[in-house]
Amino acid sequence: MNKMHVVKKKSGFDLKAKFTVILVRPENPENIGQVARAMKNTGFEKLRLVKVKSLGQKALKTAVHAREILEQAHYYSDISSATADLNVVFAATAKRRKNFPSISLREAVEKSFHFPSSVKTGLLFGNERTGLTSGELRSSNFRFSIPQAARQPSYNLASAVLITLFNIYAQGTHIDDKIKREDPLSRKEQEECIRLILDKLEKRRFIHRTNKRHMTEMIYDLFGRFALTEKDRKLLLALFSKGIDR
Repeated sequence: MNKMHVVKKKSGFDLKAKFTVILVRPENPENIGQVARAMKNTGFEKLRLVKVKSLGQKALKTAVHAREILEQAHYYSDISSATADLNVVFAATAKRRKNFPSISLREAVEKSFHFPSSVKTGLLFGNERTGLTSGELRSSNFRFSIPQAARQPSYNLASAVLITLFNIYAQGTHIDDKIKREDPLSRKEQEECIRLILDKLEKRRFIHRTNKRHMTEMIYDLFGRFALTEKDRKLLLALFSKGIDR
């Protein structure tokens, strides 16, 4: 077998520290093991598993030399807790969602490097069969889709992760961390701000029973794409507290 050519990273970004892979409700243990291998091959190591009780021998056996990634993985009961401490979350989706428009993988990769290296970034992947629900997409800032030529419903989970990580790795090898930008709030703080805005709009009857789901998803999408900072939060809370409450 030919040895893999290793590209030396010249980036100012510490990709291992910046990016975290999050798998939501994965069903196939072998897929989880293959995801670990994809992460190992591209230089990533942080893995979070949502609604996975434990990993069996099938996952560990499939991971081969990437077993330590599985052994060090963190487990969460829900997606909100899995993303709470992250600043920006990108969610992979093959489905077109009216209220959650998606960007291309290339755009997502470029956008991920618009933030400083200190910004904790999550890469969210859903269940092999059903993907991510609309409710789960609310925990993301951006949605992206991976282009494909064939009329397949979607990529295999491990393939989707590998393609995404390879593109991030390739882009990250020639980017310097000279970005001067305020870090976004944690996802927990962003979602608290969004829920407060929704509450204000509901009290003023901008949101009501017939449009609640539609408006809620649109608000999550809009303010999610802003990747709210502390300055943004102060401004929004002032506007919605002093303006809408009158």
